Amino acid sequence: MRILFLHGWQSSPGGLKPTHLLSHGHEVINPPLDDDDFQAAMDTAQATLHAHRPQVIVGSSRGGAVAMNLHTGDIPLVLLCPAWRHWGQANRVKPGTLILHAREDETIPFADSQELLARSGLPDHCLIEVGRDHRLADPEPLQAMLEACERQARLYP
Repeated sequence: MRILFLHGWQSSPGGLKPTHLLSHGHEVINPPLDDDDFQAAMDTAQATLHAHRPQVIVGSSRGGAVAMNLHTGDIPLVLLCPAWRHWGQANRVKPGTLILHAREDETIPFADSQELLARSGLPDHCLIEVGRDHRLADPEPLQAMLEACERQARLYP
């Protein structure tokens, strides 16, 4: 499966989460996103999306806000602690989006994802409580991210 992975603010390509997806046999496109200019990050992500036509888009924190603001068509989203209140204009996600978030997230409140779910009219099962902090870097959230991507690819081929 081809996955577009959009990293968070002050992160870089090749981190633990995209590497985990790669280690499970998936092709991961992980472009460097500008930390200082949201529109430049959006432009990079949109161009990468068009060039590579992924089956799933994963957005982590600020990368989740980028993903929410892209023109993604029918490509499903997996959002990790999306920072939608901090960047971009989107305040809803499309049907079928899955959100993974740790209740104890010290950076982006879990309540932000609950509100995003409600604003979007998505059922409760679209918000998956996992992990113990914002990084979602422990084995359980990494596995949950992998399973969410694989589920999305099956449901939205």
